Amino acid sequence: MAVRQALGRGLQLGRALLLRFTAKPGPTYGWGRPERPGPAAGWGRGERPGQAAGPGAEPRSLGLGLPGRYRFFRQSVAGLAARLQRQFVGRPRGGAGPCGRAVFLAFGLGLGLIEEKQAEGRRAASACEEIQAVFTQKNKLLPDPLDARRWQGFRLEEYLIGKSIGKGCSAAVYEATMPVLPQNQQVAGSIGLLPGRGPEIIPRGEEEQAPLAPAFPLAIKMMWNISAGSSSEAIFSTMSQELVPASRVALAGEYGAVAHRSKGGPKQLAAHPNVIRVFRAFTSSVPLLPGALLDYPDVLPPRLHPEGLGHGRTLFLVMKNYSCTLRQYLRGNSPSPRLATVMTLQLLEGVAHLVQQGVAHRDLKSDNVLVEPDADGCPWLVITDFGCCLADERVGLQLPFTSWYVDRGGNGCLMAPEVSTACPGPRAVIDYSKADAWAVGALAYEIFGLPNPFYGQGSRAHLESRSYQEAQLPALPESVPPEARQLVRSLLQRDTSKRPSARVAANLLHLSLWGERTLALKDLKPDKMIGWLLQQSAATLLANRLAEKNCVETKMKMLFLANLEYEALSQAALLLCSWRAAL
Repeated sequence: MAVRQALGRGLQLGRALLLRFTAKPGPTYGWGRPERPGPAAGWGRGERPGQAAGPGAEPRSLGLGLPGRYRFFRQSVAGLAARLQRQFVGRPRGGAGPCGRAVFLAFGLGLGLIEEKQAEGRRAASACEEIQAVFTQKNKLLPDPLDARRWQGFRLEEYLIGKSIGKGCSAAVYEATMPVLPQNQQVAGSIGLLPGRGPEIIPRGEEEQAPLAPAFPLAIKMMWNISAGSSSEAIFSTMSQELVPASRVALAGEYGAVAHRSKGGPKQLAAHPNVIRVFRAFTSSVPLLPGALLDYPDVLPPRLHPEGLGHGRTLFLVMKNYSCTLRQYLRGNSPSPRLATVMTLQLLEGVAHLVQQGVAHRDLKSDNVLVEPDADGCPWLVITDFGCCLADERVGLQLPFTSWYVDRGGNGCLMAPEVSTACPGPRAVIDYSKADAWAVGALAYEIFGLPNPFYGQGSRAHLESRSYQEAQLPALPESVPPEARQLVRSLLQRDTSKRPSARVAANLLHLSLWGERTLALKDLKPDKMIGWLLQQSAATLLANRLAEKNCVETKMKMLFLANLEYEALSQAALLLCSWRAAL
């Protein structure tokens, strides 16, 4: 009986150590009891696991908590083994010699399990890092059409401006090109436009009369300046959030000088295929563009409209001209369940990149997502409009919410519960690390063909983010893959601790799309996962090299492999396997 108890005690200790070494470091141990400073009392003679060590001592957790006198050996397995050997095997006469040896034997078995698991984890993490390094270099970002003209494009007069693409609550967007580019010289001359006198504008109704229709690869966003003043410094300070996705070259002109003179400047967002890129940013006098007097007369300066309230100078942003917004795309297209899953995955990849860079968009909606179909018609999604974003180096994604005057973001309907229910206070902080992922969950309803449950349309009742319950969420169609259905519900969890991060959610969809056979294994080990990753790497590299233009799925696989992290991948795999087991 004594040997059996000793073996049980040793195995219990080995299991506790195994969990301690494989679990994430945190402020708790055992069943979640806060760790107390200083060495805690251990298991002395006559004590039993779970029994208090003395008057006033807290009850000890059963099974999972490593005894206090061994906790300082967490980083040294050899030191812990030596301590146990001295205590149990080398105990003086009268001690439990056979029992101690049994304990040490059982503990050795536990150490073997730890070492094997650690070795597998190290091999898997190392393989992920090597794969990530390869695909980080291979990932093809959107080329800058103005890259060959590094010191051009910082004046509005250099552009040929076409028709209006759209307008929002703070800006109007127009299609544009540079007539000085060789491919546009003939077009500019044929319709009587000469560069340098502009901005040159094609009047409405004259596009059809032109012998050759000009191509407009660019889009110019003209901000509406109501309160920023007319100096470059004032405009920069007020509209700096718009410059977060700007390239370094975009800020090399006038705004580059302003950024160097000002303290700090906007946070610079690294390039990503699913995030808009601003090629040029500059200030200029507000021109009278097509449709201005009809579409936005109130924000024009008085020299253009007597009743206008705008200033005479404002900010202009030059970007790629995309085909349409996500809202426009979904009006005319009904993507298949698999394609809709890939579209949702693209949004999660974009949001995961923002979180990794310490930026929260805070205004995700279908109007702020641009779409560009590939050669096969498959849509490529890009997150745009960073006017409401949180991109402060000082606070990161943890915004101090000291009063109601603090800006919490843009679209109130798609504001995550932890943001919409926040109450201001001296120490109140809003955590935006999972807020955009929640908004992607809401947008997924639109992508999968259903109305957004958080939008009221006509007489239809809608949910409110501050008060809804998960049971009220409408069910997605049965044609949607079960993993995607479960993920959408998980992204819309009110409790952020139950909501997966954007990176884990993206990995989960990657695995469900490309790793069907691997995840079907009942015993999924790290070595099996790495073998599958290596197969995917080889196939993706081959597809990328043979195809002249990459399809969307190939580009998504390259993104997956370029952002490979073993820990996030393991979390996604475990979550996905648990969902499949519950089906």
